[in-house]
Amino acid sequence: MSTPSTETPQKWDAKRLRQAIEAAGVALWSWNVDTDALDLDERATDLWGVSPGEAVTFEDLSAHIHPADMDRVRNAFSATRAIMGSYEIDFRIMIGREVRWISARGQGSDDGISNRSMFGVFLDVTGRKQAEEANELLAGEMSHRVKNLLAIASGLTSITSRSTTTAAEMAHDLTRRLTALGRAHDLVRPLPGGQGTAALLGDLLTVLLAPYDDLGAFSGRIRVSVPRMGVGEAAATTLALVIHELATNSLKYGALSSDNGMLDIACDTPGKELEIVWTERGGPAVKPPEGTSGYGSKLLNRSVSVQLGGSIDFDWQSEGLVVTLKIQGDRLSA
Repeated sequence: MSTPSTETPQKWDAKRLRQAIEAAGVALWSWNVDTDALDLDERATDLWGVSPGEAVTFEDLSAHIHPADMDRVRNAFSATRAIMGSYEIDFRIMIGREVRWISARGQGSDDGISNRSMFGVFLDVTGRKQAEEANELLAGEMSHRVKNLLAIASGLTSITSRSTTTAAEMAHDLTRRLTALGRAHDLVRPLPGGQGTAALLGDLLTVLLAPYDDLGAFSGRIRVSVPRMGVGEAAATTLALVIHELATNSLKYGALSSDNGMLDIACDTPGKELEIVWTERGGPAVKPPEGTSGYGSKLLNRSVSVQLGGSIDFDWQSEGLVVTLKIQGDRLSA
């Protein structure tokens, strides 16, 4: 049987208290309510960017407070003596170009005042605040994306309902169009070097066309050759619709309807304009559609002109269709 320890618990002396405070990252301050003088420990002076031992007043520290938080902080400190119990306020300070978040905590009213001074702590909560801001931005971005996708889905539903004759046909076409949107949406991610905030153009085209490449007698009949460049979220969504419509038409009537058909996608960047050339070869003979344009063609023209600030041209050659898609360079990264 073990013998109970008779060791006396160690007391919280000043040294151990200081060690605990340092471990917690707590900065200490006291404020003389009559002279406005502040007494800061070493961690507090480092946090505020002032010299150790320097005589500091609230006005001196105010020079570091972010302008947007200045009035709120002043009012809070002036009201501390009227507050019963503990108080806490978070605000930003600026040390050079660096922005830090500070949490000031103390005891309000005249409780605990010694020699006309109030006591409290500063905590550096920059990491927590940055995480909160990132979460808020993410939530806002997700809300924005969901609203955009719902608006696009609503428009696609309307267009598809007018361009199909049966419920099964509508469900099939609408599902494929929404799937194309989903594949483009999956590619959205930050890119280095300010190339845009979504996908690389080559990756986007390859992923969108991968299902059609598997439908032939052999793989590799779709070839994509484009320079490395980023595509923004809005442009990626629009390109997904455009590429899907072109691939669907090719699968029904063009090169992709034949096991020996080939599709080449090349890209050129003359000046500030991006030019994507879609070339079909090896399929059945094609000819321009008669009569007014269908809803698919209207969707393509509207998407390219309005969303991408460009144009789309169809050249119905005897060997196969050639589509030239022109996009304004600044719209590509949007």
